[in-house]
Amino acid sequence: MRVERIRLRDVGPSDIRVRIDATGVCHSDLSLARGVLAQPLPAVLGHEACGTVLEAGAEVTDLAEGDRVILLWITPCGTCAFCLLGESHLCANGSARTQDPYAIDEHGSPVYPGLTVGSFAEQTVVPATAAVKVPDDISTGDAALLGCAVTTGVGAVTKTAAVTQGSSVLVIGLGGVGLAAVQGARLAGASTVIAVDRNSDKAELAAKLGADHFVVADENTKKAIKDLTGKLGVDYAFDCVGSARTIRDAWSMTRRGGTACIVGIGGKDDTVTFNALELFHHARTLVGCVAGSLNAHTDLPHYFDHVRQGKLDLSAMVTGSGTLLDVEPALQEMAAGRGIRTLIAPDGAGSGT
Repeated sequence: MRVERIRLRDVGPSDIRVRIDATGVCHSDLSLARGVLAQPLPAVLGHEACGTVLEAGAEVTDLAEGDRVILLWITPCGTCAFCLLGESHLCANGSARTQDPYAIDEHGSPVYPGLTVGSFAEQTVVPATAAVKVPDDISTGDAALLGCAVTTGVGAVTKTAAVTQGSSVLVIGLGGVGLAAVQGARLAGASTVIAVDRNSDKAELAAKLGADHFVVADENTKKAIKDLTGKLGVDYAFDCVGSARTIRDAWSMTRRGGTACIVGIGGKDDTVTFNALELFHHARTLVGCVAGSLNAHTDLPHYFDHVRQGKLDLSAMVTGSGTLLDVEPALQEMAAGRGIRTLIAPDGAGSGT
């Protein structure tokens, strides 16, 4: 990652130009930066962001200069089969803009927007449909986290898996998404919330956000979970890491008839195997999760209410801050399993990237 000056494309009639006020460093950015997820290069990464509209195209009627907005990394087309089924988070065209250059570098070569947004920059240009207006009483930092981590983690619990009141919940991996899932479990009325991470330093924060138990991820983890659940396993397990090993662990620590929800994004060559007999015998449900099954325009108002009512503590998840020059160190910290969320204020770096 390096800071360079680029030239954004002109604002089209249905576009907005947005100044990035705060953007979180997400594990998906790490996966893109390290090549685990495919991305045309060169690219401006960053997708979890809140900014201010600087310019709106002639056809934009619901947003205006000065509005604060959350930027969406999935932009539903509204016309594909998934959108028509009410599953806009699975939109067949929702991430198509990652393949389209949105800027040029100082040599005139095309530059691509990471996860369609490109928020590790002072500004970006996106369709107006890729933004949701932020109410005045929601802070910019909170709004940025609602752009990915919080809606993914909470939504995985409350929408994708639809955790029922009184259930036992296991969350593996306590990054931003994992800790949001812990808060989602509390919102859903789970009776027992167990948090697992390789870094024991996260235990205190996990407890503050709703975990009843913290278990260090090691060779004894499965036994510890069984002991905490009367040997049955949990009703719902959420893997917020996305490796073959943690997916198998989530599956194995779920009770018969329970649900294992895979929230973390893994690599295409990291294969998970199940034998035919265990699928029959355990009668578990294995479900994938994309963006917490978010329908941004209908769901985000509920998240705003949760923040207002103190049901979601987002500021507690921010463990670092910086400028564009601090993105690479933040990715390195994340790769090492340290910290939760670093919030970047792009204007502090003095140039675009």
